[in-house]
Amino acid sequence: MSILSLFVVIPALMLLGLWLAKNLNQVRGVMVVGASCLLALSVWLTIYFVQQRAAGNTDVMLLTYSAPWFKPLNIAYSVGVDGISVVMLLLSSIIVFTGTFASWQLKPLTKEYFLWFTLLSTGVYGFFICTDMFTMFMFYEVALIPMYLLIGVWGSGNKEYAAMKLTLMLMGGSALLIIGILGIYYFSGATTMNVNEIAAMHNIPVATQKVFFPFIFIGFGVLGALFPFHTWSPDGHASAPTAVSMLHAGVLMKLGGYGCFRVAMYLLPDAANELAWIFLILTTISVVYGAFSACVQTDLKYINAYSSVSHCGLVLFALLMMTRTSCTGAILQMLSHGLMTALFFALIGMIYGRTHTRDIRYLDGLMKIMPFLAVGYVIAGLANLGLPGFSGFIAEMSIFVGSFENPDTFHRVATIIACTSIVVTAVYILRVVGKILYGEVKNPHYLELTDATWDERVAVICLIACVAGLGLFPLWASNVISDAVGPILANII
Repeated sequence: MSILSLFVVIPALMLLGLWLAKNLNQVRGVMVVGASCLLALSVWLTIYFVQQRAAGNTDVMLLTYSAPWFKPLNIAYSVGVDGISVVMLLLSSIIVFTGTFASWQLKPLTKEYFLWFTLLSTGVYGFFICTDMFTMFMFYEVALIPMYLLIGVWGSGNKEYAAMKLTLMLMGGSALLIIGILGIYYFSGATTMNVNEIAAMHNIPVATQKVFFPFIFIGFGVLGALFPFHTWSPDGHASAPTAVSMLHAGVLMKLGGYGCFRVAMYLLPDAANELAWIFLILTTISVVYGAFSACVQTDLKYINAYSSVSHCGLVLFALLMMTRTSCTGAILQMLSHGLMTALFFALIGMIYGRTHTRDIRYLDGLMKIMPFLAVGYVIAGLANLGLPGFSGFIAEMSIFVGSFENPDTFHRVATIIACTSIVVTAVYILRVVGKILYGEVKNPHYLELTDATWDERVAVICLIACVAGLGLFPLWASNVISDAVGPILANII
C-alpha cells in the first residue's frame, strides 16, 4: 500500500483518539499530534517529490497504488500524486495545523467540534491523493457534509440560514458531478474510473463531451465560487467559526479549481476548447464582481469572502486560458490564496473574539491596542493586493502574463478586464487597514483588550512565514507545478 494512504489513516486515528478523549487537554493533544504528523508527512512528500524530479524521474504520477474496491463498476482505491497534488496536500496540512491553534480556546462542545473538523480534513486529503473518479467524489462528499454542522452549531450570526444555503448549493453541484462522472464512464467505454487511464484513451465522442463538460465544470465550479453560483460563499464564510473559515476558504474551495482542471478539462478536452469562452465570460465576471462587491462591505468577513470570490474566480479564469504559464499561475494562486485567506480569517476571528464586532464602522485604533494582530493584518492585506515579496505577486503575475500569451482579441480583452481587479483590491484593502488599525481609539472599552495569546501567535506566525516564504522563494513551487501542468495541457490542446 502506498504511503499516501497515511493521509487518510492518520485523520482516522485522530477521529478514534478524539472519540476516546476524556478531557479538553486530551482533545487538544490528539489534534496537535495528528496535525503535526500530517504536516511532517506533507513536508517529507514535497521534498521527496522535488528530489525525484531532480533525479530525472519523469513519471507523471508518483507513489501510485491501486486496489479493486467495487468490481461491477470497476471502482478502485487508486492513489498517486503529481506536482499539483503535492502542493495542495502541503497547503491542506498547513491550514489544518494552524487551524488547530486558532481553535484552541473554542467552546462549547470542543471535542465534537474537532471531530467534525477532522472528518472534513479527511475528505480533503483523500480527494487530493485519489486518481479514481468515484473515490474522488466520495471524499469530496465527505469534505462537504461536515460544513453544515460546523457552521450551524458553532457558527455566528444567521448561521442556520448560511449552513442550509451552503449545503443545498454544494449538494446541487454534487448532483451535477455524479451525472457527469457516470456519463464519462459509460460513454468512454472504459473498464476503469482512473482519471489518467481514461484520459489516455482519447475515445469520448466530441458531442458527448459537450453534453457532460458543463455538468462537471459547473459541479466543481460551484465550490470554486463560479458566477452566478457563488452566493453561498459570503454567507457561509461570514457565519463559520474561525478555523472552519480558514479551512473552507483556504482549502475546500480549491477542490473546485482542482476538479475543473483534473477532471473536466483533462478528460473532456475537445469540449473544453469549444466551450471555454462561455466559462471565461463567467469567470471574468467573478473576478471583477467579487472585487467591487468587497469594496462596499462593512463586515470584515464579508470583505474577505467577496475577495475570495474574486481570487478563486481568477483561478478558473487562468485555467481556461490554457497556456502553461497561466495554468501554473492558477495553481500558484490556489496555494497563495489558501495561505492568505487563512491568515485573514484567523486574524478576523481573533479581533472579533476581543471586540465582539466585525463592522469596520465601529473598529478603530487597533494598532495601539493589539499591535501583533494589527501588524499581522497589514501583512495579510499587502499579500492580498499582490505586493512583491509575498505569494500573491508571483501568482497573479503568472496568471496575467500567461493569459495575455493568447494572441486573439477575445482572450486579451478578458485579461485586461480581469487586471482591473488588482486596482480594486488595493482600494478595499487599504481602506480597511486605514480605518480599523490607525487613528484614535474612540471606544474606551477597547483600551482594556489584550493582544494575541501564545496559541494565536503560533497560527499567525506560521501563516505569515509561509506567505512570505512562497513570495521570496517561488521557483521550487513553480517548477513542481509546471511539470505537472504540462502533461495535462498536452492532453487538452
